[in-house]
Amino acid sequence: MSTSPQQNLETFANPQPARDYEVRFECPEFTCVCPKTGQPDFATIRIRYVPDAVCVELKSLKLYLWSFRDVGAFHEAVTNRIADEFIAAVAPRRLVVEGDFLVRGGIHTVVEVRYEGGGRG
Repeated sequence: MSTSPQQNLETFANPQPARDYEVRFECPEFTCVCPKTGQPDFATIRIRYVPDAVCVELKSLKLYLWSFRDVGAFHEAVTNRIADEFIAAVAPRRLVVEGDFLVRGGIHTVVEVRYEGGGRG
């Protein structure tokens, strides 16, 4: 597995696919770039999900989040993109992605994306 930023999320078989359980991740060092000024944006990204057939592999998640470091994106756009790409890779039963961004221009922004997936798979 690579140790440089990458866009793909790897998975492994869910060890308990018949059971609903929640997995939580917190990345307090997330960075992207303001699309207007080019200055860095700092955030804590929180991901909570109930896996279905597969779980996300942690190192690939770390490298995936790292890949946004030089990407210009509005807070709303980057949080929704993370949710969309996580859903595409993992197909969870449920997912919440929260982008908790540090103050920019005197405003603290939190973006929360919720997804209710399908049944067991």
